[in-house]
Amino acid sequence: MTTDAARSFLFVLGSSRPDGNSEILARTAAGQLPADVPQQWVDLSRLPLPDFQDGRHEGDAWTVGENEETLRRATLGATDIVLASPLYWYTLSAQTKRYLDYWSGWLAVPELDFKQRMAGRTLWGVTAMADHDEAVADGLATTLTNTAAYLRMRFGGVLLGNGSRPGQVRDDERAMIRAKTFFEGEAPLARFTHEQP
Repeated sequence: MTTDAARSFLFVLGSSRPDGNSEILARTAAGQLPADVPQQWVDLSRLPLPDFQDGRHEGDAWTVGENEETLRRATLGATDIVLASPLYWYTLSAQTKRYLDYWSGWLAVPELDFKQRMAGRTLWGVTAMADHDEAVADGLATTLTNTAAYLRMRFGGVLLGNGSRPGQVRDDERAMIRAKTFFEGEAPLARFTHEQP
C-alpha cells in the first residue's frame, strides 16, 4: 500500500477551455489531499502534442519534442495520474486521447521500461458531462479501466459531474460531495472489463 507521504499526483487537464467543469471538479477533489502530497498540473491545451505517429515497426527513430518529454517525465514521476477530461461524444477529449496515444510510443522505447514502471501506479478519471444519465460515460470509463489493466495499474474509478455551461458543475451537489472523498482509500488493481464479474 502506498502511504500518503510516498504519493505524488499528476493532473492532466484535457479540456479545450480553461477553468472548465472537469477542471473545477478535479481541483475540488485535489483540495482534499494532504498538504504534503505533491501535485503537478498540466494543461494539454497549453502543452500541445502533434498527432501521434505510430512508428513502432519502422526503422526511423521518433524525434521527441519538448512537450512530449515534459509529459513523459511528469507521467513517470507520479504515483497517481488523474485524467480530467470532459465527456466529448461519449469518450475522452481529443487532447486526452492523444496523450494516451503517446503512451503507445513510450511502450516501444526499450530503455524506458514504461510498462514495468507504470505497474502498480494508480489511474483516475474526472469528467463533466451535459447528460444527467451517468451511464453515457461508460465508454470513457471502459477506456480508462482497460488502459490501467493493460499496464497492471490500479484504477480509482471516474468522478462524474454534470455541467455544460462554465462553472455549472458547482451546482451538482452530489458530484461536489463525492469529490471530497474521491482520492481516499486504496484503489484496486484494474481488471479488463470482460474479466469483471
